[in-house]
Amino acid sequence: MTAHSFATTTLGCKVNLFESGLIGHSLQNLDWRQVNPTDHADLYIINTCTVTHQADRQARQTVRRLIRQNPQSLIVVTGCYAQISPEACANIPGVDLVLGNDRKLDFHDLLPDLLQGKLPPVLVGDVNEYVSLPESIIETCDGHTRAFVQVQQGCNQGCTFCVIHTARGPSRSFPIMLIRRQIERLVLNGYREIVLCGVDIGSYGNELESDEKYHNLATLLREVCSISGDFRLRISSIDPSYLDAELIGVLAEEEKICPHFHLSLQSGNTLILKRMKRRYTAELMNERVARLSERIPHAVYGADIMTGFPTESEQAFEDSIAMIERLNIAFPHVFSYSDRPGVPAARIPRQVPHDIRKKRTRILIETGEKVREKLFLGVLKKQHRVSVLIEKLEKDPRQRAFGRSAEYLPVLVQGGSLAPGDLVNAQITGIDGTRLIARPASDR
Repeated sequence: MTAHSFATTTLGCKVNLFESGLIGHSLQNLDWRQVNPTDHADLYIINTCTVTHQADRQARQTVRRLIRQNPQSLIVVTGCYAQISPEACANIPGVDLVLGNDRKLDFHDLLPDLLQGKLPPVLVGDVNEYVSLPESIIETCDGHTRAFVQVQQGCNQGCTFCVIHTARGPSRSFPIMLIRRQIERLVLNGYREIVLCGVDIGSYGNELESDEKYHNLATLLREVCSISGDFRLRISSIDPSYLDAELIGVLAEEEKICPHFHLSLQSGNTLILKRMKRRYTAELMNERVARLSERIPHAVYGADIMTGFPTESEQAFEDSIAMIERLNIAFPHVFSYSDRPGVPAARIPRQVPHDIRKKRTRILIETGEKVREKLFLGVLKKQHRVSVLIEKLEKDPRQRAFGRSAEYLPVLVQGGSLAPGDLVNAQITGIDGTRLIARPASDR
């Protein structure tokens, strides 16, 4: 079969989004035409996630749906689920290739053999071997108003509940000048917000040679903030243990950095954090976030928080409630503990019943909603002006556009000629449920 069109479907994290962009870029260089995943394509590439059982199920459902809708197309399954559970992927009728994380960015080299039927059904290697990082520069992030740039790959931490270090391999850092050139290209192509992402972004530079000038995240941020142009910079999820004085200083001093920080907290209880094999106590977490808030009083926080980790008592759970309230976590990403294959946490006795996990998840979500409501009322009372990146136009007669501020506040901007990708200064005028209402600041 001669194939000329392809589509990528990306599940999971921002790193997957960036890597799907690299795959798409490499195929376009071979004169393949990229289409929307909802359109017919000769080739579909599904970039999967495996962070929870739900992510695994979503991956399988997505693969089966695409096979059902496109029975004559080639189907390639890659990403973390493919790396961890290659047999489960290969056993889905209609899958042509299961490709591990170690090979997925080389897919363009494998394509001729795939088209000729010369590849085995599974190509999954050992990601713990040192894998070289790609040096490609992408031009766009198709379908997104903000651009994602990967700066780091893999993780060395080995948290007891997590399989991602197994799926991604050891921590490796992209060269700083490659990152700079990538951002310069995206800014030149019109992107007004760049999101730096990685599996463990705070570890950036740890494995570089001692004589390497750029050796940590703080120095990387100073370098990329020196790039000229009207754009803002956002960093993805970061472990609070990395928030030392140097990094907090950079986050506070560099005007291009968005005052929104998504923290990988997991729990508010020190004993649970120890059993998770996290690198901080609840006390250290509170100290670091308090210091960051002192330097950036208007900072807004999100966080990854897990409920139902084995042995989580009622008191430990209440510590997580108190953490959300104390640290003003307005955008918590709460999820229930999920047993993953081979992780140490699965062997811990006193597993928390599933119904209690779900109940605790619901309570933490509601706690975050209360913090967010209080935040919204404060923003409205102070008549804040915010810089909003427009993501989409609303389908209503009021000419409203939806976007997010630098603080990641969801905002509906009414009035003015706006388009996705625009960065507009807006005056907050009201609240509409879970979103703020604003008008362009120049309107009177």
